[in-house]
Amino acid sequence: MGTLQNGLKAGLRTTWTLGKIIFPITVLVVILQHTPVLPWVIQLVAPIMGVFGLSGEAAIPLVLGNALNLYAGIAGILSLELTVKEVFIIATMLSFSHNMFIETGVALKVGVKLWIVLVVRFGLASLSAIIINLLWQGGGETAQYGMAPKVTDIPDGWLEIGLMGVQKASFGVLQLALIVIPLMIIVQFLKDRNYLQKFSEKLAPFTKVIGVQPNASMTLVAGLVIGLAYGAGVMIQAVQEDGVSKKDATLAFIFLVACHAVIEDTLIFMPLGIPILPLLLIRVVTAFVLTIIVAYIWKRTEQQKEKGVSVADG
Repeated sequence: MGTLQNGLKAGLRTTWTLGKIIFPITVLVVILQHTPVLPWVIQLVAPIMGVFGLSGEAAIPLVLGNALNLYAGIAGILSLELTVKEVFIIATMLSFSHNMFIETGVALKVGVKLWIVLVVRFGLASLSAIIINLLWQGGGETAQYGMAPKVTDIPDGWLEIGLMGVQKASFGVLQLALIVIPLMIIVQFLKDRNYLQKFSEKLAPFTKVIGVQPNASMTLVAGLVIGLAYGAGVMIQAVQEDGVSKKDATLAFIFLVACHAVIEDTLIFMPLGIPILPLLLIRVVTAFVLTIIVAYIWKRTEQQKEKGVSVADG
């Protein structure tokens, strides 16, 4: 009974913490969609699309995906006639960089610095697009989409737009609660039965490879399976209660930026007529390589600082 009670408390606390981020941001972005702001941003971004091997209109799904989520980005893709290569590049970019407002807010709550979030996410999206564009010569045929875009009624007036924003935001928080509360109860059960400790020990070699302490393993698993926004509940609790350091939280976040919600985020691109196995491999390999490099540089920097301190003391 204590396990259920503690898990429920942790779930409600986390839902409240994340809901305060998700609700206002969702309302704001929905309103911005119906103002000249979003078209202005698209117009601003369009000229640089050629660098990534994309046409100017490809800015639409990229802006939507980054401002909202992958589903909004996919809706943007479905409204355009693009080549297989273009869709693959957009899918790869959005895999690394999407839902920026909410997921950045979540990262800041975990304790990850803003510049790290922006540099890693936008950096990976841009670099992957440039490399794919240079290396892949095929994919020139028009992409055949396996699903049709949903036709929705355009809201009439600011009151309807505001209500739509509140409705979407409320649904977002409710959806979050339905995932986070049972998840926190499961985590509490695993903790109370000592399964979490055993699980962390099994994952120790894996966490060691990317330079993260074993107590951050549950954070990694949660993010890998259910994504950054929902996995944040476990992340926040791990930082507060399990003694996960800011360094390990940052390294885990860097890994998860490249590779989170791997099942859902990969499968939702399937109906767009692109090869999804290369998409998955790009994300997994990038996550390992990037995190190992950052952990190595971080460790070397710490060692240099320690040497400097010992020399000064001597």
